Amino acid sequence: MNQAPDTHSKLMGYLLWLFGFTGAHRFYYGKPVTGTIWFFTCGLLLIGWIVDLFLIPAMDRAADRRFAAGPINYSIAWLLLTFLGIFGLHRFYLGKWITGLLYLVTVGFLGLGILYDYWTLNSQISEQNRARLMP
Repeated sequence: MNQAPDTHSKLMGYLLWLFGFTGAHRFYYGKPVTGTIWFFTCGLLLIGWIVDLFLIPAMDRAADRRFAAGPINYSIAWLLLTFLGIFGLHRFYLGKWITGLLYLVTVGFLGLGILYDYWTLNSQISEQNRARLMP
């Protein structure tokens, strides 16, 4: 059986789960719609948040199959976005210097850029990993 490379970390998933009532772990595993629902409903009134404690291993396997492995580490990028996103450090890590500087001086495009990155960061990383691995 061909196993998918480990692109996402269960440890990071559980760390973000601690803030899961905000949907952070769902965004990390590439589930922006339910991440947004968790954000606005406090993890579906904390019930969905508790259920997710048991769903993280399955979400991790699905993300590993869905997103491309490569030189850019998903966990590092997500740590930078989650805790330092307003400074654009995740954008600098991705090599996006112009938007990184823009985030730095505009508090992450006044928060809207951060929201955009929560929805698209996995795809941005996957796209760059695929491009960097192409001959």
